[in-house]
Amino acid sequence: MNDISIDLKETLHKEIDLIQACILRMSQNSFQLKGWLVSLIAVILAVTAKSTNVIFINILLIVITFTFWCLNAYFLRTERLYRKLYDWVITERLNNNIDFLYNLNAHRFEMEVGSILKTMFLKTLVCFYGTTFVLLIIILSYNLIPIIHYLLCPYK
Repeated sequence: MNDISIDLKETLHKEIDLIQACILRMSQNSFQLKGWLVSLIAVILAVTAKSTNVIFINILLIVITFTFWCLNAYFLRTERLYRKLYDWVITERLNNNIDFLYNLNAHRFEMEVGSILKTMFLKTLVCFYGTTFVLLIIILSYNLIPIIHYLLCPYK
């Protein structure tokens, strides 16, 4: 009986280590995306500083920001799924339940974690991506005002 409990403890530790590695990987991906977005925006602005097509560049930056926002929401959601799996493994292994042993498929907890769309509007992501997105929309609007004015009043 003692050997079995030692094996269960060892199994629990190995399984938890695997899940923690997945959580860490998702967290690192999320962090790296933010750095890549800042770098990408800086490079695009630096390369196109003298460009006359400001509206196209602004739309490009909006699309890039939105894409990175969605990707970051995906990684954050996946991290939360693995955290649910982690909690489940701790609870169930301590009750000697060996169902789903070493199963790292966290998608069985999808109903317990919000969708990617809900995850996009969490405080942590809205502060970074939402601010950038709104700022780019404001800049785009500012650059579109003369064009709209010309279209509405072409002879003035």
